[in-house]
Amino acid sequence: MIYEFDGRKPVIGRDSYVGESALVIGDVRIGDNCYIGHGAILRGDYGTIIVGDGTAVEEGVIVHASPDFTCNIGEKVTIGHGAIIHSERIGDLAVIGMGAVLSIMAEVGERAIVAEGAVVKMRQKIPAGVVAAGNPAKVVRDIEDRDEKLWAWGKQLYIDLAKKYLELGMQRVD
Repeated sequence: MIYEFDGRKPVIGRDSYVGESALVIGDVRIGDNCYIGHGAILRGDYGTIIVGDGTAVEEGVIVHASPDFTCNIGEKVTIGHGAIIHSERIGDLAVIGMGAVLSIMAEVGERAIVAEGAVVKMRQKIPAGVVAAGNPAKVVRDIEDRDEKLWAWGKQLYIDLAKKYLELGMQRVD
């Protein structure tokens, strides 16, 4: 469901899919070729959320921006099921694992991977090109070729899935 709130209206890009049970509220700008999963909540009621082209916000993700701030999510980012995003910036091609938490004003660099269940604390910065894990999140290694290959495949999977949902739609089964 897509809602205008307090004069703030979402904008959805070309070939982007927003699940029926997702909530997109207020100043949320979703790029082209994005996948916004079922049950995701993107709440731009007093801040702004920008989602770059080709990004997947999977099922159950919560994204919120602080008052008068912007949560910038880059291009071809993957945000895993159940993650909580309250960060200032996620760089292009980053991966946020299932159940991870990015706290207020946190930043994640380009091509970085935040592992499943990791907690990136308030104002913490994860550098580009690393894997971070734990609570609080700590860098555990640099990105490897195998990571790049796996996530290139995963990112294309969700771009293709968004197109398929738009083409086929869902049919309710009673």
